[in-house]
Amino acid sequence: MLRIVAKTVMWFLAVSIGLTLLYRFVPPPLTVTMVVDANGITKDWQPLSRIDRNMIDAAIGAEDGAFCTHNGFDTKAIENAMKRNAAGGRLRGGSTISQQTAKNVFLWQGDGFTRYLRKGLEVWFTFLIESLWDKRRIMEVYLNVAETGIGTYGVEAGAQRYFDKSAANLSRIEAARIAAALPSPKTRSVSNPTGFTRRYGNTISARIGTVRREGFDACVYN
Repeated sequence: MLRIVAKTVMWFLAVSIGLTLLYRFVPPPLTVTMVVDANGITKDWQPLSRIDRNMIDAAIGAEDGAFCTHNGFDTKAIENAMKRNAAGGRLRGGSTISQQTAKNVFLWQGDGFTRYLRKGLEVWFTFLIESLWDKRRIMEVYLNVAETGIGTYGVEAGAQRYFDKSAANLSRIEAARIAAALPSPKTRSVSNPTGFTRRYGNTISARIGTVRREGFDACVYN
């Protein structure tokens, strides 16, 4: 039994490290979320050089202001999220862009017991991508595999769907609206947002200037 466990662990380590190294250079062809999506898959991989800086800064402003300074985990954001959730406010997680990338590429969404299993594996894969990729690659993969709508993956496919243009030419408000929908892309409207999504999009649009001015995106461009 111990030999079986040891071999299983060794195979897992070899496969996970091998895939992470491969995806440092090769676009992930499919993810679990894509495979199980009954709505089909629309995606169009684009290198980061062909994604507007507005979209990159909107993602940082909306999802992970400390993206360039943390090692994959933002303990302060996690603590703040726990306090908000305990106080009964709008439920929010403390996941970084690195954690979301690890989940989207290697794992699954899942609820119940499988969610806790996934969270444990998410820590390992987040450690791997932070160790084997640079921040620019993490951002590139994140913006290409994140679900941006029903059956829609990546910001290029999202930009084409909602604004009939390339992600290379997104305005601040367009990028902000895509970012505002990322936590719940199946239910939040991007092209005609209302209520919270519209207000949140406007907030993210304003944050883009701060992200750029304060150099919160420096690791992506240096």
